[in-house]
Amino acid sequence: MRVQSLTPAVAGIALLAPTTLPATPPPLRVEPVVRHEGAVLAADLLAKVRDCVPVSAGRYRSDAGRPATIPVCGARGAVFWKADMDIDCDGRPGPRCNGRTDPLFSEATAFQQSDGRHLSAERLPYIVVPAASALWNHREHGVHGGSVAAVVHRGRVRYAVVGDVGPYDIIGEASYATAEALGVRADPRRGGAASGVTYIVFKDTRVTPIENHQAAERLGERLAKEFVRTG
Repeated sequence: MRVQSLTPAVAGIALLAPTTLPATPPPLRVEPVVRHEGAVLAADLLAKVRDCVPVSAGRYRSDAGRPATIPVCGARGAVFWKADMDIDCDGRPGPRCNGRTDPLFSEATAFQQSDGRHLSAERLPYIVVPAASALWNHREHGVHGGSVAAVVHRGRVRYAVVGDVGPYDIIGEASYATAEALGVRADPRRGGAASGVTYIVFKDTRVTPIENHQAAERLGERLAKEFVRTG
């Protein structure tokens, strides 16, 4: 924790330095979200995922110790689930995601960038899928690292990629950058959304390289338009 500091003696007098304020991390440079004319509305996507045809063998928990109530559902060309949003701060450390800000921080993500480095949760919008298990194996449903996802919350739609894998029995997690883009408090300790987040992952899609968020947005918008137009 930060403490006050003393200046060296000057001309034989020790001076008490002003209290040092907590250092504020510099603002992140986040690419602006460009909403193109005719962009898919949250309401249109939610209308397509109103009904659930389960593709998971059972249901997931939103957090450890919570009841298992969340199925993974299938739709034409996509899978989806409706859950909370926990903040994933894993990957390359930065001013907001590191071992001090997040007690569960890990420097590794399940998938890596084209240069071999782990993803940056601060900068890359990504979502987390549960580890493959008898409950549900995401790979068998065309979901892989770099798959494109539309994330919907309170009337906003943002596009992300599948960037990490979490516990086999818990669902509902996304990167710091995803939360920020959706207007969700991104603090890994106290942030997130308790409910009301819809994750739609488009099957058999992949952004290459995985860190190219602009490519994910372009592909995501096109896939979302096709998704809402299907019968």
